[in-house]
Amino acid sequence: MPETDIAAIIRGGMTETPDFPQPGILFRDLSGLFADGPSLRAVAGALLDGFGEMDAVVGVEARGFVLGTAAAVNAGLGMLAVRKAGKLPGDVLTESYDLEYGTAALQVHPDTLPAGSRVVIVDDVLATGGTLAATLRLMERAGWRVVGIAVVIELVDLGGRAALEALTDAPIEALLTL
Repeated sequence: MPETDIAAIIRGGMTETPDFPQPGILFRDLSGLFADGPSLRAVAGALLDGFGEMDAVVGVEARGFVLGTAAAVNAGLGMLAVRKAGKLPGDVLTESYDLEYGTAALQVHPDTLPAGSRVVIVDDVLATGGTLAATLRLMERAGWRVVGIAVVIELVDLGGRAALEALTDAPIEALLTL
């Protein structure tokens, strides 16, 4: 599907809410896209294009779960959920990170995939890169190889791509840049 069609699909399913979750933040919500089957299918298919061979898709809580699962099912792969701290029982790896409006931590079970598994990290938005950088560090600590990072929307003025490129040479793809 041509890039302009994907951009139009994303824009058609996206709403923007100013001053959420705090003043000065423009929240871009993809709930409308998620609710439309053909749009979700098109975006899920486009997310993994061009990354080559992979063993699993990694979805970052919470909207990355929707996108990661849709992309994984579309590609016939499994989906590894990277969770917010405190949501997983047992032994976990934890990475803390800064958000544009606070701090948080992510966790993963380190034995979910075999060592050396090739994964593509999927999320909805690349902003400052904190969430995806923490996910990247988790994957590396678990012994998995990140072969790509895919997002629906990249907010280019926030510098997230540069932050990720400082940590990895895996390709970073955005379906829509704003």
